Amino acid sequence: MFVITADQVGSRRGSDLVAGALDDIQGALGPRLALPADRTAGDELQVVTADARAALDLVLRLSREGRWSVGCGIGAVDELADSTRASTGPAFIAARDAVEAAKKSRTRLSVRGGADGLGAAAIEPLADLLLLLRARRSEPGWELADLLADGATQADAAQQLGITPQAASQRARAAEIAAEAAAIPALVRLLELADAPAAGAPVSEAASTVESTGRTVGTSRSARSARAKGARR
Repeated sequence: MFVITADQVGSRRGSDLVAGALDDIQGALGPRLALPADRTAGDELQVVTADARAALDLVLRLSREGRWSVGCGIGAVDELADSTRASTGPAFIAARDAVEAAKKSRTRLSVRGGADGLGAAAIEPLADLLLLLRARRSEPGWELADLLADGATQADAAQQLGITPQAASQRARAAEIAAEAAAIPALVRLLELADAPAAGAPVSEAASTVESTGRTVGTSRSARSARAKGARR
């Protein structure tokens, strides 16, 4: 199970963001949550899900604007009650440790728990790389990324944005949309391995997942470099 605890950054200086975030989370991810997203303290919210992709989607959603310190705990749940506040188990303890660590992290994300320590050892550093990549994305890049995430083709997105297909391709490359798309399935697989270890060796499979993702991203970048050199010739 995945427990995500998020603490609002600078809550004493700004308005309350929890209520709006809870509505947003329920609207976007409600059917994929084990319990309704809930406020656990004045400036803190908590979400429980058994869906690795939903957990990653939520982390990315909360981290996008830098308004939350986000902790993701991975592990068992002793009791899943009517609310997150009444539920207990190692995943909740891991989430508490994670959100405290996230407050000191550059990306304001921390992952704790999981089989063989995969949370902190493998998932967190890779998720950090993805968050740093997304943090460099420009507003025009986000406009394109959001349209593609909603199911538009790149050609359709170009038309909606009033730009040429060539300009959309250049914007997609600058926004590293393909790199993000390649990283997400690998992170989801690592989350699944951390949450439900098989009888074999989950760490070796995780290492294989990371290695293959690195080759994919490296190949993608090499291909882009080769195309760029060819264009200059």
